[in-house]
Parts: sequence; structure tokens; C-alpha cells
Amino acid sequence: MKYKLSNFNYDLPEKLVASKPCPERDQSRMMVVDRKTGTIEHKMFKDILTYFDDNDMFVVNNTKVFPARMYGNKEKTGARIEVFLLRELNSEIRLWDVLVDPARKIRIGNKLYFGDDFSLVAEVVDNTTSRGRTLRFLFDGNYEEFRNKLKVLGETPIPKYLNRSPDKNDRDRYQTVYAKVEGAVAAPTAGLHFSRNLLKRAEIKGIKLSEITLHVGLGTFKPVEVEDLSKHKMDSERLFISEKTSIDVNNTLSERRKICAVGTTCIRALETSVSTDDKLKPYDGWTNKFIFPNYDFRIANSMVTNFHAPKSTLMMLVSAFSGHDLLMSAYREAVKEKYKFLSYGDCMLIL
Repeated sequence: MKYKLSNFNYDLPEKLVASKPCPERDQSRMMVVDRKTGTIEHKMFKDILTYFDDNDMFVVNNTKVFPARMYGNKEKTGARIEVFLLRELNSEIRLWDVLVDPARKIRIGNKLYFGDDFSLVAEVVDNTTSRGRTLRFLFDGNYEEFRNKLKVLGETPIPKYLNRSPDKNDRDRYQTVYAKVEGAVAAPTAGLHFSRNLLKRAEIKGIKLSEITLHVGLGTFKPVEVEDLSKHKMDSERLFISEKTSIDVNNTLSERRKICAVGTTCIRALETSVSTDDKLKPYDGWTNKFIFPNYDFRIANSMVTNFHAPKSTLMMLVSAFSGHDLLMSAYREAVKEKYKFLSYGDCMLIL
């Protein structure tokens, strides 16, 4: 069966979109979906370990969100401009790929001033898209001081749909407890449910933890604008899979144990680098892999994921993993049972 964009629509009541994280990470609700039986259970995330045994594995994304949203003032007019840092293009000349808002006010050659003392200046050197720009930052200091300045001036890039400014809680909670490698502009949200205590309990139980690094970009929120899914193009994101992770995952596969991918980023990472004999290979590069039905998954046999927006690429990936009819049934159940949706919402465990 060929699936189209319209197959992934559903009614999401605004009141079910989580505006704040759960007070305790592992106290969020968890829907458990069994693909073999088609059954649905309602649990708490702290119960997840009851579904896994000694030598099973969680694969997590250790990317770290950096404070990517900044506000500057345009030269002469003083207009307030939002600058969203996407990726560093050249560290030596401090060249960055960014989004600006409002874009219509920013042209090549314009300068933007940041901070109360205007100690950081950026010059627009290129137009990349209707909203995108390339900025060269001008700063009187070394590279480490420059990066620290970006952190001081930047805000935690919580999703725009939250319609609020980030608070102190967001700086900690829009980040997984195992975040290590800075580079994401959006959190791998399925991992937000893991607490340090739960990870310790998993370790004591003998459940293994393997890490990949996929720096989540704003493409994770990019809408699909074509009815034929095969014509949609994903934005590229930086991916690293170590040799150790490859060995550990392949050993777990050979033992026929459960491999649980924590989030859609982990699934995409694992499926990006698979050999012809269905083994995971080390990887250091970029991925724009788009997964939608009827994709044949070769590494993970279970996954944790949040409840995603209608018609999103995230929902399409989960549909490919769970089966479309079962996922739509689960989403109807989630709305009925008033689960919380999107980045700070509740989650599903798909077995």
C-alpha cells in the first residue's frame, strides 16, 4: 500500500499539547503498544524496565542542545532581529548558517549587534534561503571566548509552538541527562523521560546502554508539503556512530536480544549505516534519511517515542515501525485518555 500525506492527519486538541515538562522525568505517562498482539496498555515511564531483561539494550542519542536562539539589533534602525544558529560553517572566520526573523529586513551587508554592550557583531555575507542567511561574527577575543559569548547571549531553543520564553527549568529539562556532544538545536525528546535514577536501575538490571550522536536540526519540525511522500526531502543532520557502538549493537543482535531505539533520531541513525548483511557499521558524516511506510527496519526491534504532530515526518517514521493502522488506533486512544503530546509530552513504548 502506498501512503500519502493525508494518511497521517488526525485531530490534536490544543489542550493536549504539553507546555511544560513533567515535574519528574520518569513520572510521565507511557502507552505500551504490542505490535504482535495489537494490544495497548497504559503505564508510567518508570515501569519501562519491566519490559527488558539482562543483556537487552537501549540505544540513545547523546547530542547536546546548545542555546541557539539569539536576539540582535539591526544597525541604524535598531530593529530587533531573532537569529537562530543552525550550524557552524567555518570556525576560523566564525561563519555560521542561521535563520533570521523577520527575514525581509535583513540583506547582505547588514550588521547586527548583540548584547547590552554590543560586544558581539555579525555581518550578513550571504542569502541561503528565504529565511536563511550566512553570518560572519566579529568578536574581539579567542575562539573559546567567542563560543562562551554565544552561550551567554543565547536562549534555550524550545519549540516555537510553546508560545513562551524559556525559563530556568527549560535549560535543564530541554536536555537529556546523558547529553554530552554539543550540536543540536532541538532535543531528542524521547530521551527526556530518562532520569539518572532510572538509568542506574537499568544498569543494575544488566540492561546495556549504547550511544550514537545525531545533532537534531530544525528539519525535525519541517512540514511535509507534498502529498506523495517519496518526493519529500529531509534536511541533512550530522551523525556519528562509533566502532564500539557498532560492535556492541551487533553483538546484541547476534544474541537475539531486544534493542530499543530511544527516539526517532536513533532509529534514523541506526538505519543510515547498515551493511548488506544487516550489521551496524561505524559512521561519520551526514544523514538525510527519510523513513516512512513500508520501510523494512533491520536493527531496532523496539522503540520509545513521543506523540508527534499530525502529518509530521516523525509520525511517519513511527507508523512505519508500528504499522499504520495500529499507530492511528494508538493515537485515537491517546487523545481519548488525554495523554500529553509533542516535545514535553508523554511517550509510547512500541514492542
